[in-house]
Amino acid sequence: MIVYHGSYLAIPNPDIIHSRANVDFGQGFYTTPLYGQAKKWCDKFKRRGKSGVISCYSFEESAYDLLKLLKFDSYSEAWLDFILSCRIGKDMTDYDIVIGGVANDRVFNTVELFTDGLINKREAIKRLRYTKPNLQICFRTEKALEYLHFERSETT
Repeated sequence: MIVYHGSYLAIPNPDIIHSRANVDFGQGFYTTPLYGQAKKWCDKFKRRGKSGVISCYSFEESAYDLLKLLKFDSYSEAWLDFILSCRIGKDMTDYDIVIGGVANDRVFNTVELFTDGLINKREAIKRLRYTKPNLQICFRTEKALEYLHFERSETT
């Protein structure tokens, strides 16, 4: 499988150390199989006057059988609970890889409505069903990163 990472620089040797905590799936190296999504991730750097660089990797999917994997096939209550747990720094799970939808601005607005008590969980999930599909793969351990191989990078 080919996956992409959007940034302001090429990342030939991804690691966990340089990632932020308290994001969607916790600390890790985030990729997507959707080139257009990686390009959008680059846009935020371009708006700040930096370059946009997409790094491309091959991923050995056989790793799914060897690693501890959590996969969300859709926006769901379980996805919402996991995102909220990670974003407030209370995730204590030991998954190597987490796969699922991105909590982008539109999604995050719905999540905020829920956390502020303005809508219930069922309404939040209902609203999220109409969000444009996206997908992120978070490599949360160095062990998982062993199956990710840098191929090339390109400036957008």
